[in-house]
Amino acid sequence: MQKYVVIVAGGSGTRMNSSVPKQFIELCGKPILMHTIQKFIDTISDIHVVLVLSSKYKTDWESICKKYNFNHNIHLVEGGETRFHSVKNGLAHVPDDCVVGIHDAARPLVSAETISKTFEIAEKFGNASPAVPLNDSMRYLKGKENCAVDRTHYSIIQTPQCFHSDLIKKAFLKAYKPEFTDDATVLESFGEKINLVEGNRENIKITTPQDLLIAETLMKS
Repeated sequence: MQKYVVIVAGGSGTRMNSSVPKQFIELCGKPILMHTIQKFIDTISDIHVVLVLSSKYKTDWESICKKYNFNHNIHLVEGGETRFHSVKNGLAHVPDDCVVGIHDAARPLVSAETISKTFEIAEKFGNASPAVPLNDSMRYLKGKENCAVDRTHYSIIQTPQCFHSDLIKKAFLKAYKPEFTDDATVLESFGEKINLVEGNRENIKITTPQDLLIAETLMKS
């Protein structure tokens, strides 16, 4: 099956305290977004890349590509009101008979192993999402009350989340709900069981200045 990846790059940089959208912030010599795209191209050489980006950043992206001599064949798609709508816009440019990964632009430290494994399992079983176990203790909050919960019953979910494209495109025909915090949740609401695979703990989502410092350290190590 052909492989596609929809890179969702709708961040504005608000929590980064930056006037530059976080996906364009430089990390170890080039923008975060370029690291992310390059990781997929290096892992799956014939992958098709769909980049979902706000139209107001299109000129910035083109200028950055020229500056860094980034000449990959990437299909640019207009972003939406929410992440859900941005993903839906990206999926509209993906054929029905392929495996598609959906990935956050701000996760440049995803490993080749995680990418390969999620695509492989999704091709076999219809979907796959990377997950890592929790190390910290957890408590459930309800109003002013709280209680301890067994952390072994919970995992941190990452991207890329991969799917047979016909399944995820049908799922995204549903109306948006605030509880659709990731793409697996959308498919699950369509009645499908979600398959989890082992992710890589370094695959953090860069959201704050502290995350950027951690990512720089991990990338240099």
